[in-house]
Amino acid sequence: MATAIHTMGSGARAADDAVYAKVTWRLVPFLFLCYVVAYLDRVNVGFAKLQMVSDLKFSETAYGLGAGIFFIGYFIFEIPSNLILHRTGARRWIARIMITWGVLSACTMFVQTEWQFYILRFFLGAFEAGFFPGIILYLTFWFPAHLRARIVALFMTAIAASGVIGGPLSGWIMTALAGVNGWAGWQWLFLIEGVPSIAMGVAVLLYLDDSIRASKWLTESEKTLLEANIKADQASQSKMSVGETLRNSRVWLLSALYFCFIMGLYGVSFWLPQLIKGLGVSSLMAIGLLSSIPYGVAAVGMVLIARSSDSRRERRLHLMLPALLGCVGLIASGVLGGQPILGMLALTVATAGILSVLPVFWTLPTAFLGGAAAAAGIALINCIGNLAGFLSPYMVGAIKDATGSTTMALYVLAASMLLGALLTWVATKK
Repeated sequence: MATAIHTMGSGARAADDAVYAKVTWRLVPFLFLCYVVAYLDRVNVGFAKLQMVSDLKFSETAYGLGAGIFFIGYFIFEIPSNLILHRTGARRWIARIMITWGVLSACTMFVQTEWQFYILRFFLGAFEAGFFPGIILYLTFWFPAHLRARIVALFMTAIAASGVIGGPLSGWIMTALAGVNGWAGWQWLFLIEGVPSIAMGVAVLLYLDDSIRASKWLTESEKTLLEANIKADQASQSKMSVGETLRNSRVWLLSALYFCFIMGLYGVSFWLPQLIKGLGVSSLMAIGLLSSIPYGVAAVGMVLIARSSDSRRERRLHLMLPALLGCVGLIASGVLGGQPILGMLALTVATAGILSVLPVFWTLPTAFLGGAAAAAGIALINCIGNLAGFLSPYMVGAIKDATGSTTMALYVLAASMLLGALLTWVATKK
């Protein structure tokens, strides 16, 4: 009898695994590609800076402010956007987001003044608001909590992939197309990298389904199994209203924790090309190729740490240890700035640690928030956290203008990752 029960249990698990493999292959590669083009449009300004700042006579502070002001628009429109997505469905709203931000990103090629740069970056953030938390929310419609770290990791390795792909691509565009049609390399960069977002927005309308029940590629028994697992998962989630969610102390604590991690993320994302240039590398193509190394290592780390976190059903240490690794890497980057090989190694360690935190982090709010509360809570955490996306690049630019070096800024970013590790101890249960 015991053997029969064990066999039945194994068979049920195998059936579950087969269905979730089918869902994963259907959704995750497509969403991954969407996020690659999204993140590329968000941070390609870091490569454009290598030509744009001198061409337009911008100060380092002006560049940092323009890079970061994206997140002010993002902050203002994040929660309304996610609530609209929850009400109207993911397919139409995500398509709208991608098409409008692709158009505006391409329009950045026409910037001539600091104020034009600020305005376009602000509205780019406003148009993109809701994309990332919307996808995180969308994944909760399909995957139960115990699978989410690895699924979110597969999705979020798009950040690393955009660095692996975007670095060499951006370097090539800015080198090979400089002067073509009378446009600078950075202008071609914004134009060419804006088009894929528009194309993917159209593809979203044709490819995504709003729910398990609406999908045509699942059998009835597969839909029933998936819906039953999600329903069981929702039984442990909070039944808070939107207002209660926005006042919830745990949501605000997670927002503070995410803020610390995003300080490190965008400090690296927006300044990595400049940091590599500071190691003594002058060729745009070489900078592009070298920038792919930290992101490539980070992609592997994200998947391995998320898989370990899911298999052990443990979140605290899987957040704290990568955060501390990011902290050490940032400090070492400042100390070893004059040594190219060791400096690149330190930047790689920092990038891998910072990015590996993110997929595990997003298992925390989705474990206790559901429905409209999840839409509001995820959006609040993301928009508060992404205020660091405004502060971090602006802070790095201001420190570089004041001191002539990014070393002190790297130490500030390291302190933020250390604070994030300490807050993790408070915010999570063992």
